[in-house]
Amino acid sequence: MLVLNLGCAHQHCFEGWFGSAADFESQLERAMLSCPICGDQQIKRLPTAARLNVSHLRGAEAEPAAKQTQSTGAPMLAVVPERATQAQAEMLQAVAQVLANTDDVGDRFAEEARRIHYGETKPHGIRGQASAAEVAELTDEGIKVLPLPMPALKGRLQ
Repeated sequence: MLVLNLGCAHQHCFEGWFGSAADFESQLERAMLSCPICGDQQIKRLPTAARLNVSHLRGAEAEPAAKQTQSTGAPMLAVVPERATQAQAEMLQAVAQVLANTDDVGDRFAEEARRIHYGETKPHGIRGQASAAEVAELTDEGIKVLPLPMPALKGRLQ
């Protein structure tokens, strides 16, 4: 199993698991990869720290070596800043909450929003798609809507 750090053109960072490097390249060429945050298909491989098998060094010698590399003062590269990772996690958590607490009405969003607003149906949370013109019309009618970019999910949100 090959685990790669990946990123999209919008600088969202995520992980991908592949059977091999050739499997990754094949999926990339066939545009089968997309960002789980925004759905962008311009995916690139990010630098990954090398994994060294040093289990034979465990013990008394391993600890001083680790301290020595930390004290060299060499600049370190953080591929994913902690705050960006936290923001992505919070966004995915918010998406999961929206998905769990709303009904997907698809392209009937404007119609369903009007039915709720005018008391034709019981108030409940809905989500769906609406054109910019439909959103403007709803706003003119005093119906509060919130455009919320949702990632294109290919399965269950983890």
